[in-house]
Amino acid sequence: MKTFKSNIKNSVKNNEIIDLPQVFYYKQSSMAILFYIFSIFAVFNAVMLILLKNPIHSVLFLMLTFFNIAALFLLLNAEFLAMILLIVYVGAVATLFLFTIMMLDIDFAKIREGFAKFWIVGAVSSFILLAEIIAVIFVAFGAGGKFPTSTASPTEITNTEALGLVLYTDYAALFQISGLLLLVAMIGAIVLGLHHKKHVKRQNIYAQTTAKNTISLEKPEYNKGVEL
Repeated sequence: MKTFKSNIKNSVKNNEIIDLPQVFYYKQSSMAILFYIFSIFAVFNAVMLILLKNPIHSVLFLMLTFFNIAALFLLLNAEFLAMILLIVYVGAVATLFLFTIMMLDIDFAKIREGFAKFWIVGAVSSFILLAEIIAVIFVAFGAGGKFPTSTASPTEITNTEALGLVLYTDYAALFQISGLLLLVAMIGAIVLGLHHKKHVKRQNIYAQTTAKNTISLEKPEYNKGVEL
């Protein structure tokens, strides 16, 4: 590798022709090494997430899994998805899970006791997921070891700009509908979680402003009283 870099530097200094296929091969090999490293760590963290009994440790491994997947998105030149994964899932969802588990007094013994009731559902779901993974692998090998990809037009725009152009033009209506659905879900969660306790004194602004026998502040004249 050092010899290859020194050859490139010498070629640039001497204004010689650089072997572009060799440069491309060097770049592709380094990307492949990074891909395998992040993939192995992502799979390892996902397995530890499932096997660990402590839920706090599981959430921490979930964060590590998100970090490795974000690195894979960066290798695919999908920087927008990588940043969204870090900001939304790691910064909000996983952190919320962590603090919720730490603050709530959850009896995990009862949860583990009820695990045996749903092992059939878990086994069926795992079998379906495994079948999908095997099907994707067979499709990849059927296409000569490469996944079928669409030929993109050679443009100078970034991945984030291209995604924004498609999202706010062709799918603008669907984007607004999804936002309304999230708003309705948020309001529904607030309504379901709001419980009014009885025998608790609260201030009723409407009853106070519409009351007939109200108390008014007046400034009486000197040596005169106030008519009631």
